[in-house]
Amino acid sequence: MNRATTRLRALAALPFVLTLTTYLVLLALWDDRIPDTLATHFGGADGARADGFTGRTAFLALGAALILGLGTGWTVLVRRTVLWGAWATAGFAGTLLVLLVRDNLDAVDPAEVVSPLGNLALAAAVAAVLALVGWGLTRLVPEGDPAGPPATADGPRLTLGASEVAGWSRATASRPLTVLGVLALAAVPAGLLLAPWPGSLLALLGLVVGVPGLALARVRVTVDRRGVTVRPALVPRPRVRVPLDEVVGASVRELDTAAVLADFGGWGYRVRAHRTGVVLHSGETLVVQRDSGREFAVTVPDARTAAALLNTLAERHGKV
Repeated sequence: MNRATTRLRALAALPFVLTLTTYLVLLALWDDRIPDTLATHFGGADGARADGFTGRTAFLALGAALILGLGTGWTVLVRRTVLWGAWATAGFAGTLLVLLVRDNLDAVDPAEVVSPLGNLALAAAVAAVLALVGWGLTRLVPEGDPAGPPATADGPRLTLGASEVAGWSRATASRPLTVLGVLALAAVPAGLLLAPWPGSLLALLGLVVGVPGLALARVRVTVDRRGVTVRPALVPRPRVRVPLDEVVGASVRELDTAAVLADFGGWGYRVRAHRTGVVLHSGETLVVQRDSGREFAVTVPDARTAAALLNTLAERHGKV
């Protein structure tokens, strides 16, 4: 992992470390004032009356787990251009948790607890301030990406007759993403069985993580006269396509774990300053150089055949 990536991830983790520390310190200070049951969901005509409740231990643990989960996700997936989002997320989630605990302090009957809608405005204000802080810290992270070996017009070729047409297609999968997607979706029904506040949040997180996780867990890569297409193996959408008229050249690169983290910042669908990619695992990778100067990469078996065919088709098209 290069120094810029390490610094970016440290800056993304920092607001969540500060938020978790503040949350735990306040819990310690308020320990004797926090009731055994907390009002954690509010509704009614004014949206401020308690109608959902959670035990003290479960709520405090879920609050800490929420901060840790959000922090881990942002730290692993963060990009330089959205560092501000990590700070805003930490500020918004942390402020809401603290205000919710504050509203429950010294409550004898949790059904009488009121959480004013102004809490949302205050949390949004804190998020906006911290977003500005995160945006300012972006300048501490150098622009650009470490450059790997470029894909060029000197890549492999596949011999085709003047009247021959050809296509190539392979599926590639990620077991970790499959497991993550299944576990996340399993959290949806589990969350619906819990109390409204933590349950709805858990179900929402399960959907947000599980659906795109399973969509990316197994993809099909196709090279034909239209260019390169990557789509989920079981459904036609969503898909990523590099049109043939944008292809300058294609080559093969071997990506190990260090290169995946350094060049793409992790696994999944990745967008970096000079490249995009669908990176499901380490190993053989098809790398496409586009006429814009950007690269598109996808990890897939038999990438050499795909690169050779793509170069031949692009050469026929007049780009190579």
